[in-house]
Amino acid sequence: MCRFALYLGPPVRLSQLVTEPSNSIIHQSYDAQHRTEPLNGDGFGVAWYVPELQDDPAVFRSTSPAWNNHNLLNLAPVAVSHCLLAHVRAATPGLAITHLNCHPFQRNQFAFMHNGTIGGYAAIGRRLRDRLSDHAWHGIEGSTDSEVMLALIGDAWDASIETEPLARSVRKEAGVGESSFLNMALTDGQRAVVSRFVSSGPDEAHSLYYATGRLVVERGQGRVAPDGTGEPAVVVASEPLGPDDAWRAVPPNHLVLVGADRQVELAAL
Repeated sequence: MCRFALYLGPPVRLSQLVTEPSNSIIHQSYDAQHRTEPLNGDGFGVAWYVPELQDDPAVFRSTSPAWNNHNLLNLAPVAVSHCLLAHVRAATPGLAITHLNCHPFQRNQFAFMHNGTIGGYAAIGRRLRDRLSDHAWHGIEGSTDSEVMLALIGDAWDASIETEPLARSVRKEAGVGESSFLNMALTDGQRAVVSRFVSSGPDEAHSLYYATGRLVVERGQGRVAPDGTGEPAVVVASEPLGPDDAWRAVPPNHLVLVGADRQVELAAL
């Protein structure tokens, strides 16, 4: 069900999420610690912001496994940003493995990634798409439920309405009883919101952690140690990137709200 990490703080190298930590995103692509199935080899994607050049994020995605992509290994040490996203994919059975289905997805200045699935999507996918504006519908390039969620969020943002009640009403209308797992991360490059949500019992929620402070990667040990000094930073990840006490589990059915000042607030759903 995928693994991801999001960083907001002073500019750091992409490699500080992707390759350097002992439990980096590349490590999670073949040996995830908080999933029964440790493999996430159905592609990957990264996004980063360079506001002095453009408002929209740069996005690089591929269907190759993250651990075996030389372009990613060459890019990660030299891509520097204050806002970074990284995602490794375990494709939902029945969904195509194409780069169009790899995360993160982009909508204007927003970058979005998802770990989980909309329960019963095969039964309600078309109904959800029918709720979209023409602009949002035409912006969908792949076939994932994740990209449809981003389109719904985009329409909800434009109309200042909530998305989750819509998805819930469509599921009820279609008689869908399967659980939805919605660990989603959305950012505009300055702020972020990340969810840990499951529609069934909280014990089934996919893992999600956050750490605050200043991100430090010690190459010798591959540790991540937000040290609380200097300009603040926030990392939100499916799994701790290193064996540090600073990582805190996000309670099930909560949002992690990261402000432009990089202060973190947890909000119950």
